[in-house]
Amino acid sequence: MNTIEITEQYSMKAFGRIPLTEAKAKNCICFDENGKKYIDFGSGIGCNVLGWCNEAWADAVCNQVRTLQHACNYYYTKPQAELMEKLAKATGFKRMFLGNSGAEANECAIKVARKYSSDRYGKERGTIISLVNSFHGRTLATLAATGQDVFHQYFYPFPTGHVFAEANSLEDLQAKLDDSVCGIMIELIQGEGGVCVMDQEYVKAVRKICDEKDIILIIDEVQTGGGRTGTLLLQEQYGIQADVTTMAKAIGGGLPIGVCLVNEKCEDVITPGTHGSTFGGNPVACAGAVAVLDQLLAPGFLDSVMEKAAYLRSELEKMPEVTELSGIGMMIGMTLKSKDAHDVMLQANDAGLLVLTAKNKLRLLPPLTITKEEMDAGLAILRQLLA
Repeated sequence: MNTIEITEQYSMKAFGRIPLTEAKAKNCICFDENGKKYIDFGSGIGCNVLGWCNEAWADAVCNQVRTLQHACNYYYTKPQAELMEKLAKATGFKRMFLGNSGAEANECAIKVARKYSSDRYGKERGTIISLVNSFHGRTLATLAATGQDVFHQYFYPFPTGHVFAEANSLEDLQAKLDDSVCGIMIELIQGEGGVCVMDQEYVKAVRKICDEKDIILIIDEVQTGGGRTGTLLLQEQYGIQADVTTMAKAIGGGLPIGVCLVNEKCEDVITPGTHGSTFGGNPVACAGAVAVLDQLLAPGFLDSVMEKAAYLRSELEKMPEVTELSGIGMMIGMTLKSKDAHDVMLQANDAGLLVLTAKNKLRLLPPLTITKEEMDAGLAILRQLLA
């Protein structure tokens, strides 16, 4: 049996997989087991932010593997300390908790909001408002915080204490606010929800409401963080700072990591025994994340992301089949005039281009290190498929 047959025989059927076995890759080019070449416009759903097997990242990871691969969090490690210091200085957040995924980071954020409120107002103040069409993870708590009915099936009973407000509607948000609310949880771009961008004035108004009512503002930057939109965190472009922010995907460069960052208001909420993780802050993942941060923060790197994004968008806008582009920076949603996005994704795969979908849109999340030549090669395939 080949790789696909073995996987299909033994794995739970959790994924609708594409019949492609990725075997070897470098930067934005991947080869399958038969040597067929693919251009990557998806970066592992935004994780391979520096492309495949970035040399500085790989060297940092391999050196750490040979030095110290794991240490439990009773002890300290240099890679963990280095990552936290760099992230704190780059983002302006005060403290953080390191986990293994975006879902874990969002669970931690929910716990921070509820414990902050419990410490000050009692246990009756524990409701989290999140937005309709949001996506925050696959664990029970983060599914409960996800504002899409399709995810609220099969796994009853879901954790309580979650309500949903319409995105970009202050009126609906105000209607959901009561004395039980401890946190408001939003994505600035709803990635899985269709690459839908939040209005600047709406987000600033939410920040003001949270300040006035002592409610914790959580911004989920699992997909938007890590340079994807041209700044380390997208909230920088909105001119605000959340009380709690979550990161994952890009910051690991391809290894599992999740980060829950908190400001001064929440810096003392989590105390010994109230949260934990066996593998969170793993030295190998942290060493890789330090290498990612060093490159993202290098002079000119994020400027180049915006330049590449502007070029990609300008070329996509010229395609008659594309009726609308959404997103910010290198997080792009494409609305198509007549073609089905899922069909186009499969056709692109056959033609040697890796793309994604989000709801009814084609979704592009290229590695931030992609070259103009690689962009042009991928765009040529898209033009042909969408003609």
